[in-house]
Amino acid sequence: MKQRRVVVTGIGTINPLGNNIEEYFSNLEKGVSGAGPITHFDPSHFKTKFACELKGYDPSQFFDRKELRKYDLYTQYALVAAEQAVKDSGLDLESIDKDMTGVIWASGIGGLETFYQEVKSYVEGGQIPRYSPFFIPKMIADMAAGHISMKYGFRGPNYCTVSACASSNHAMIDALTYLRLGRADIIVTGGSEAAINPPGVGGFNSMQALSTRNDEPTKASRPFDANRDGFVIGEGAGALILEEYEHAKARGAKIYAEVAGGGMSADAYHLTAPHPEGIGARKAMVDAIHDAGLELTDIDYVNTHGTSTPVGDLAEIKGIVATFGEHAYKMNISATKSMTGHLLGAAGAIEALACIMALNKGIIPPTINNETLDPEIDPKLNLTLNKAQQRDINVALSNTFGFGGHNSSVIFKKL
Repeated sequence: MKQRRVVVTGIGTINPLGNNIEEYFSNLEKGVSGAGPITHFDPSHFKTKFACELKGYDPSQFFDRKELRKYDLYTQYALVAAEQAVKDSGLDLESIDKDMTGVIWASGIGGLETFYQEVKSYVEGGQIPRYSPFFIPKMIADMAAGHISMKYGFRGPNYCTVSACASSNHAMIDALTYLRLGRADIIVTGGSEAAINPPGVGGFNSMQALSTRNDEPTKASRPFDANRDGFVIGEGAGALILEEYEHAKARGAKIYAEVAGGGMSADAYHLTAPHPEGIGARKAMVDAIHDAGLELTDIDYVNTHGTSTPVGDLAEIKGIVATFGEHAYKMNISATKSMTGHLLGAAGAIEALACIMALNKGIIPPTINNETLDPEIDPKLNLTLNKAQQRDINVALSNTFGFGGHNSSVIFKKL
């Protein structure tokens, strides 16, 4: 069976670097950090007192009070980003086949803020069970996909992938598969996360996963740096409209890139740590390249998972070198989490958008805050340190890895 080709025809985002694509791409190119003191709650008793929060987000600009009763923050972010992407795609919502239009979304945690507030109210209320009737629908991780479909009447495949920080890539790979097989013509995909709250920050602090560089928040996320001490938690959403190529061509859609392939694997090693030699990462990358029908030497740019954790960064670099060999020294490599922070289940979505920027603008976003390269990393690798680089590229690969040993890689290329 000949597989159908899949392309990206619409994009949207709301994240710590911008509330739309234009702001996001501009700040990526400039190497801006989205980190700052936490404003969502009082962090004075927490080890980490900063995060990559959204800037100037006002839910009343997008939703009325009745709607907001039904939406956790992660769903709000999903709806905002999806609306941008749908509009950007130029889809005629009156003429498309909505039975062949689906939503495959992602969230690593879902409605953590809702869960926290409801349980907090119960405990503070003297054990009187007065839960909101929207508690469960707001909290569960699949609900963003449901709300996007209900808003537009999309009746095709509809669900959420949950694989920690690999979630968005898994959603995009699933969307790619359904479109290739003819089970849908259009799929809204991406991911959203909203975990900058006491249980989110406190939980990651207890694992010693977050940076505690409270005196220099904008310099805290420093992938590949010898003095990195953990990731910076972020929030937001990224959305992509994936469409079967002939369908997109027939309606004269603008095409950002082709989704060429995806690869998935498991480390089968540890609850939270990656395999130290990057074995699972390597398998995901190799499988993605094979799925795309490409050669290792076709890859021009790798957007790494690159969270700024001592173990994770080094394992990924080892996996990249083991995968690409000498070609690893001819590619650009960068970690955009140095700017956006780590959006957990939404990370893959906004990093896919960074790959699309690189393909369309010929600009590789940088890895900022690298002052002293980890001595275990070969300095001959082009990690795009501290400043964006201009380079015309044809193929970009994006990695995301998650707790539980989940690994996923997606490949985008110029049409």
